Amino acid sequence: MSVPGKGPRPGPLGLSGDQVTVAALLALEFAPPLPQEIPALALARRPGVTATRAAGQGHVIRELRPFAEGDDPRFLDAAASARAGAPQVRGFHEDREGNLLLIADFRRPMLWGSQARFRSVAAAEILMRLGWQAMSGGGAVGLVTLSDQGLEVTRPRARHSGMSRIAAHLARVHASALAATAAGAVTPDLDQQLASALRHAPSGAMVALASGLDQPGPRLTAVLAALSQRGPAALLLIEDPLERAAPAEALPTRRPGRTEAELLSLQSLPESRSRRASDLHLPGLKVARIAADNLTAGAAA
Repeated sequence: MSVPGKGPRPGPLGLSGDQVTVAALLALEFAPPLPQEIPALALARRPGVTATRAAGQGHVIRELRPFAEGDDPRFLDAAASARAGAPQVRGFHEDREGNLLLIADFRRPMLWGSQARFRSVAAAEILMRLGWQAMSGGGAVGLVTLSDQGLEVTRPRARHSGMSRIAAHLARVHASALAATAAGAVTPDLDQQLASALRHAPSGAMVALASGLDQPGPRLTAVLAALSQRGPAALLLIEDPLERAAPAEALPTRRPGRTEAELLSLQSLPESRSRRASDLHLPGLKVARIAADNLTAGAAA
């Protein structure tokens, strides 16, 4: 839905308008701390590549696997590398690394905004800032994007090289999603894509989903319950200003494929959005309502 005369205007921080760029996402490493209303993402511990010593235990090797970008070269295994003909790295138990899987909803219903930016752009910013927060704590960050074109996955990686991959992935898929709106692609239900996305979540990883929950599908509640049961999870409800404080008058809108404008009343939207958030109380699922126009404002549900 587009509102004539209400296009996105530059926002006060981070990304603005309808574009997601790699440069802007990388610059978010130095953005101010996120507001307290946004759920704290305590990274889950997982087996990985950093050797640590727990009380009463030594360094127990969990696996040998091919060296990947972001791995610590100190843990290369010379003998295993010689046998395999390629660098092999040792993985240890009791790792201090944590995995964070970001899920960005870039389906067609997210690609609109009435003021500072599109909801999809706000989703990219909040997820990238959470990713930088995780990386600064030594975590590995992965990404799944949902769009009308399907799922795309970037596996968790640590350090700046991992975040560079996340930024490139977000910018590329968002640009593709915008370009596809003119092609009239069919928008899949959120429950279908989210269920597929969860198959890419490492065991015990923290999962953060940024979405407006539009076109949810009949099984969304069940999929969110599965998300909350598999490990720590946060749902970031991205809301446009019109969803949080609707104007008193009906607004002229123009739907895809139509040339004439029609009036649309949004009076019931804020109440329905508030009710939706309060209905999402699931054990293990942290919910926050995020104002798309200003990420310094939010409300925990």
